[in-house]
Amino acid sequence: MDDPKNISLEEVKGKGKRGLKRLIFGRTAFFVLFVALQAAVLFWIYRWLDAQYQIYGYGLFGLIGALLAVRILNEKQNASFKMAWLVVVLLFPVFGGLFYVFVQLQMETKRQATRIRDIRSRTGHYMAQNRQVKERMDREYPESANLCHYLGETCGFPVYDNTDLKYYPLGDDFYEELIPELEKAERFIFLEFFIITPGVMWDTILGILEKKAAEGVDVRVMYDGMNSFTSLPFDYPKTLAEKNIKCRVFNRIHPAISTSQNNRDHRKILVIDGHTAYTGGVNLADEYINRKVRFGHWKDNAIRLKGEAVRSFTVMFLQMWDVCMKNTGYNYNYDSFLDCAGNSREVCGPEGVLASEGTSGPEQAGVPEKTYGQGYVIPYSDSPLDSEAVGHQVYLDIIYHARRYLYIMTPYLILDDDMITALSYAAKRGVDTVIVMPHIPDKKYAFMLAHTYYPELIEAGVKIYEYLPGFLHSKTFLSDDIQAVVGSINLDFRSQYLNFESAVYFCGNPAVHAIRADFEETLKQCVRMTMDSWKLLSPFHHFAGSALRLIAPLM
Repeated sequence: MDDPKNISLEEVKGKGKRGLKRLIFGRTAFFVLFVALQAAVLFWIYRWLDAQYQIYGYGLFGLIGALLAVRILNEKQNASFKMAWLVVVLLFPVFGGLFYVFVQLQMETKRQATRIRDIRSRTGHYMAQNRQVKERMDREYPESANLCHYLGETCGFPVYDNTDLKYYPLGDDFYEELIPELEKAERFIFLEFFIITPGVMWDTILGILEKKAAEGVDVRVMYDGMNSFTSLPFDYPKTLAEKNIKCRVFNRIHPAISTSQNNRDHRKILVIDGHTAYTGGVNLADEYINRKVRFGHWKDNAIRLKGEAVRSFTVMFLQMWDVCMKNTGYNYNYDSFLDCAGNSREVCGPEGVLASEGTSGPEQAGVPEKTYGQGYVIPYSDSPLDSEAVGHQVYLDIIYHARRYLYIMTPYLILDDDMITALSYAAKRGVDTVIVMPHIPDKKYAFMLAHTYYPELIEAGVKIYEYLPGFLHSKTFLSDDIQAVVGSINLDFRSQYLNFESAVYFCGNPAVHAIRADFEETLKQCVRMTMDSWKLLSPFHHFAGSALRLIAPLM
């Protein structure tokens, strides 16, 4: 933990300014503004209009609320979002109505959605499915065939074989092995992270990036715009440019009010030379590797891919890189980053062709035998600006196909009705359903909200544990020693519906067993939550969580 004696006056002022900006331009400020407007209108009606016109005024607001309620009920969206909007619109007809109309009329969000569709349509062929690989997976793992079809045909994410996975149970382990991998980069390094904070971790990585950029390696850094308020200067891209490092910021926070700023880039993607990629829950900040103590011991995880599935992560990064350019600077030609000549020989065969059936779609004759990697791998991402809640659907598919056990690690537990039903049904049909949560939260309101779901899950037979040493930030699903997901997707509305996310699904890979070993070891450091322990929480804790649940999807 930071020693107060070593914090400079400049650092204190800098944190204060960032905190003030975040307050002014954050959701809290918008909420206060609209509530104040609601109060002002109601006061005006009460103070200046006579009784007859007061009735008309209240009646008008009631009519507006009713019309908006009808529209909300007929929208194509998750039922939990409908309920949250109904609460806001009917309880606060002025504030709620204006806020709802404001959200619906956001042209910037619509333009961004159009831009993303255009980029994906122009570059989707780089992730074409090899039919032989898919057919083989369908035969070997029929329980995963439908999910593979959904991710491929509906979402555009192909399944790969010939990919080696290594699971890291702690951010500390990930960081230790990442450094030598970065040192070996020869062509390009792509980094996309939600949080980047100066410190031991980022300063060490930045030193390597600067050296590699000087050697001619194409180094690109992309981070979420919220960092400008919390950890990095607003002009940090200029600082990186002076080191020959290309940088783009996703959705900068601006004074102009826009709901697009509610959609954050929560993805964690790191690609080296097209042959090695990482994803998981770890951000580039010292608490993730326990070099800085914030909420006790920080339990996180990551996974490394080597082989053909890295192709999807390379394309996913480049697509988001182009999204950040808005209306200029598109580069739809990704060939120079995906051609075999640029890949390591450990991925390519001796004749310079990919060492399996290929990754660009058509079957190839005389393909060399697979060189490494067991099972099948599907990297995927999720966008809040299309009609597919990909991360949500993948989780539901794993839950419903579980037969023996379902193990989940998540830092947040804010569920919609579909997820509550699926988890409860899994436990009721005899699946050993276990969820591990943090015991020391990073956000108290999210912790209080999570506890409101404990009773119905526990009563259904779901086992819930809390990680005693500190904060658990892993986002992991594991089922039946067959399939697993590691990525950035939490079990909350923000991750599954509002943020851009990334993850990797895999089945039949030895990394599944590594995750199970980590899960069992983690349980030894947990306490099981029961109805008795839930009842010991304070009355305020219960009340605050229940109240927050009314608007959980909008938080």
